[in-house]
Amino acid sequence: MRTIPWPLLGAVCAAYLLWAGAQQPTVARLDGTKITPAQIDAAVRKSMRQANVTGLGLAIFSRGRITYLKSYGSRDTEKHLPLTPDSIMTAASLTKPAFAAMVMELAHDRIIELDKPIFEYLPKPLAEYSRYRDLASDARYREITMRMLLDHTSGLPNWRWATEDKKLRIYFTPGSRFAYSGEGIELAQMVAEVVTKQPITDLMNARIFEPLGMARTSMVWERRFESDYANGYDEHGKSLGPQRRRTGDAAGGMQTTLGDYARFVEAVLDAKIPNRASREMMLSPQIQITSKHEFPSLDTATTTQNQAIHLSYGLGWGLYWSPYGKAFFKEGHDEGWRHYVVCFEKPGTGMLIMTNSSNGEDTYDGLLRRLIGDDFTPLAWEEFRPSSGN
Repeated sequence: MRTIPWPLLGAVCAAYLLWAGAQQPTVARLDGTKITPAQIDAAVRKSMRQANVTGLGLAIFSRGRITYLKSYGSRDTEKHLPLTPDSIMTAASLTKPAFAAMVMELAHDRIIELDKPIFEYLPKPLAEYSRYRDLASDARYREITMRMLLDHTSGLPNWRWATEDKKLRIYFTPGSRFAYSGEGIELAQMVAEVVTKQPITDLMNARIFEPLGMARTSMVWERRFESDYANGYDEHGKSLGPQRRRTGDAAGGMQTTLGDYARFVEAVLDAKIPNRASREMMLSPQIQITSKHEFPSLDTATTTQNQAIHLSYGLGWGLYWSPYGKAFFKEGHDEGWRHYVVCFEKPGTGMLIMTNSSNGEDTYDGLLRRLIGDDFTPLAWEEFRPSSGN
């Protein structure tokens, strides 16, 4: 068999890649207009440059399917390594919808009931667990259900360490209003682990990651991730390194990639995970949101500004209504990691942005508007700054 010389083979491959890039289909925006891959690239690079973002992964969904997926910038600036769709990133709070989907699978199998008080699942009173001793004098903990934990109406703060006395308290009658709570998700994790007698790592692997082929996703750091991972970078471009998590954290510790999380979003759009009936409940309003802003979560200031879009929370996802129907969204925020996803359910159009930069939030508005024509998502409620020209 005649072999092709390496220089010629390289030229052939390069020519093919150029041809393949030229053949990439245009991407449809919400209004039906089209944008080309070249226009997408230009918009992303401009946005990254303006916001001083180190690396950014982008996935665009059309008709419920991934139609564009690409990574830009660096995963390691010192070693000059590019960010790839397979680079491990900390999901931050994008972990919460994936965890909620897993709980919905448990509910479908009647392992957990969403409206049963969680204390009934525990072998001893909640206040006898070391992390929850602060609740001993407040009997309202007996009212908290899994539904309240997933839709952020439990009355718990976002994090106890951010409160004045650093103690865990119930700040309002459970179920009465929305207040985003990482503490609530961690309590939900404990209940799920107690009920199933399995650690969160095994639960997520069996019910979410493996069924969806999310081969480079885990609730903890794994040795195999060392070959391609991203460092997080602060506002000044200083490396914070990766987050090599050793214990599973449903509130924000998932280790994943752009490619894998895009698969999860696609599965939610397509009702593969969770099943169709559970997905319908997951994306149905559980509580209307009247808070002026999402954070600080215990702020009691209210507004009527979001009544017209029916801003609300489902189970693991924020919800609102647009001229294109219902949309679901979620942000992810940790030091060195900023992510955003929003999808319009009926047309199946959406976008996932994942960045390894604390400046990543400054790209959301411009990219959503420019790439999919989304100027409806309530970014101001989440206190993200508007675009300065993208």
